[in-house]
Amino acid sequence: MTRTKVALVGIGKIALDQHVPALNASSDWELAATVSRSGKVDGIPAFTDFATFLAERPDIPVVSLCMPPVPRYAYAEAALAAGRHVMLEKPPGATLAEVHALEAMAISKGLTLYATWHSRMAHAVAPAKAWLADKTIRQAHITWREDVRKWHPGQDWVFQPGGMGVFDPGINALSILTEILPRPVHLTRATLEFPSNRQTPIAAQLTFSGNVTADFDWRQEGPQTWDIDIQTDRGHLALRMGGNVLEIDGKPSAGENTIMGEYPALYARMADLVRTGTSDVDLSPMVHVADALTLGERLTTDAFDF
Repeated sequence: MTRTKVALVGIGKIALDQHVPALNASSDWELAATVSRSGKVDGIPAFTDFATFLAERPDIPVVSLCMPPVPRYAYAEAALAAGRHVMLEKPPGATLAEVHALEAMAISKGLTLYATWHSRMAHAVAPAKAWLADKTIRQAHITWREDVRKWHPGQDWVFQPGGMGVFDPGINALSILTEILPRPVHLTRATLEFPSNRQTPIAAQLTFSGNVTADFDWRQEGPQTWDIDIQTDRGHLALRMGGNVLEIDGKPSAGENTIMGEYPALYARMADLVRTGTSDVDLSPMVHVADALTLGERLTTDAFDF
């Protein structure tokens, strides 16, 4: 089988930890080039300038963008203008409007745009969605607590405007919630905790319609917590390990205790989209974040430094 060439743009921690292994293991893709100011992948042609890459490698039809959300729009726009299909790391952009603009551009050019949500590809998300389909939700709570120093070491951009702060991981939980609930919910109240020296929140407490709540915190040390608990009219569902393990009424039901299946599934989905000439741009998780930043009460907490 002929593999499709793809370029990986933004060679940082997430690219090296997840994207590169997923591409190396795929029968659909050939990692043919990288673009980054400093990062490289051994044995892969590397560019430091995106315009130079586009001009010199017309043979690469797909670009996967892994840089932070604020600069991503300009790269995606340039890639689409050059006739390349585009895959966006989550969150798909710094604003909703810019992603809508990219979607319109992709449609006008007959190109694929994929706004990825890797946590939706967790092993237990599909079975959880199927189990909930005919249930009535009585109460749901998300607990998403992790250590920013572990997952974003020294990455100050996460605390700058557009970096989203604790919503960078929290949007993963929201991507699962919006996928598995039988009916949509909307935000009604939020409390956001901003370190005194930072521009984005380090913790958030959210309340949604339908008796759904969420607790996000980026200060947890030791074991990390990525749980969703849902009480229904016919039992209790729990998603553990970021959506990779499903429990029904306290008993293991489906999934695997690993996060390493998510990115291979994203690239398999991208291959299908390119083959069929379609796009996948669901912004519902990002809408909840935008609503929280609009509606949320701001509290100031202790200064935070890496």
